[in-house]
Amino acid sequence: MHIGLIGGIGVAATVVYYQRLTAAVERLGGKLDLTIVHADVHELIRNNLADARAEQAAIYAPLIDRLRAAGAQCAAITSLGGHFCFEETRAISSLPLISAVSPLDDFFAAERLARVGLLGTRVVMRTGLFGQLRKTEAVVLGDEIDTIGQAYQDMAVAGRCTEAQRALFLDAGRRMVEEHGADAVVLAGTDLNLAFDGQETGYRVIDALDVHVGLLARLATGAVTPGDLEAA
Repeated sequence: MHIGLIGGIGVAATVVYYQRLTAAVERLGGKLDLTIVHADVHELIRNNLADARAEQAAIYAPLIDRLRAAGAQCAAITSLGGHFCFEETRAISSLPLISAVSPLDDFFAAERLARVGLLGTRVVMRTGLFGQLRKTEAVVLGDEIDTIGQAYQDMAVAGRCTEAQRALFLDAGRRMVEEHGADAVVLAGTDLNLAFDGQETGYRVIDALDVHVGLLARLATGAVTPGDLEAA
């Protein structure tokens, strides 16, 4: 299956999606057919903070049309924060839209994780992954959502992580585990690999990007179809 990605939100996250999806498809013994379009991260941030769902969906729709014109058979948004308008986008999408959020609940349950700490955008943390976790409890540092969210936004726009930002994220994860009983910390922001890759944290870290990439790789190799996901 030809996979279409809405990239650019941010650029670093798009690069990681490309790298990991290529590797995942290769491990499955398949050949990747992929097209990426570029969205504007600043536009997404403004709409996300304003909860302008219809407006952002209207931006995604023509990008998805371009993916379809290039031969893509499904589309995915390379930003968990960018999923704030997922339902609005799916309603007007010309391609099946593959969520990065909905597979996470089943993944956490399969891993027997009762509580997970969330790091990501303000909206992701405030809403506990848009209220879509039903089998697992979400933990956040409520008083620090704005600080962590701003640090994440700055990192995503810059495409690099400062040492101060890295220390902030790593410490937030530690406290969610040690003080709030999280069984694991979820990187619920696709740019957080910039902070966590290669780091020894002392606690379990789950990159939500990898769960999404795993699903996209199975779609790319024909192991599952969008129809299978809808039936589930």
